[in-house]
Parts: sequence; structure tokens; C-alpha cells
Amino acid sequence: QVQLVESGGGLVQAGGSLRLSCAASGRTFSMNTMAWFRQAPGKEREFVAAITWTHNTYYASSVKGRFTISRDNAKNTVYLQMNSLKPEDTAVYYCTARSGSYYGRLQNDYDYWGQGTQVTVSS
Repeated sequence: QVQLVESGGGLVQAGGSLRLSCAASGRTFSMNTMAWFRQAPGKEREFVAAITWTHNTYYASSVKGRFTISRDNAKNTVYLQMNSLKPEDTAVYYCTARSGSYYGRLQNDYDYWGQGTQVTVSS
């Protein structure tokens, strides 16, 4: 089992920045692929970014160049640095994990989920 706890969400003006954190505990963190998804009101949950245990990174086209995913295996933590935020980035952001180095862009590709943290970007 893997337990995930997100933090760092909040309210920010358009053009601003936030950094989300996800602390993991349980199974060997370094062997997991970690990812962030988000869900806006009335919309499907969507892939944002992923990072494998070898630090390969992948991004949705909507956030590429603005968001950066990283991980610190010593701290069992994954981060999402979000810059140049837009009102359309407003959503609940979820941290998720799976075993192994495979990465996917679908919810069913991941086994463990956090409770989510709200990000609101005002115009």
C-alpha cells in the first residue's frame, strides 16, 4: 500500500505561481511512477504530469512549459511547480502513484490516490 498526502494548494491571481507537494509513505517510493491529475467542476479528471523513478517526465500539452514535476526520493515527496497560472488551471489536483516505471495518462493506469488539494486561479 502507498499513502499519499497533497499540500500547497490555494488561491492565486492569474500569472502567479504555486508549488504542490505530495508526501508518500508505504511501499518503496523510488520504485513508483508518480503523477498529478486534476479535475475542474463539471469536467473529467485529466492527466497533468508524470515522473518515473528514473526521473523521466511527461506533461499534458496544456501545461507544458508552465508546470514542472520533480521528485525527491530521499524525502519520499513529489512536487508540481506551477508557473504562469491561468483561470482554466482551477481544479482539484490529485497526486497518484503506481508500481514500476511505466507511465500512463489514464486514471486506470494508477493504483493509489491522494485526497486532492484545491487550486483556484482568479482572473
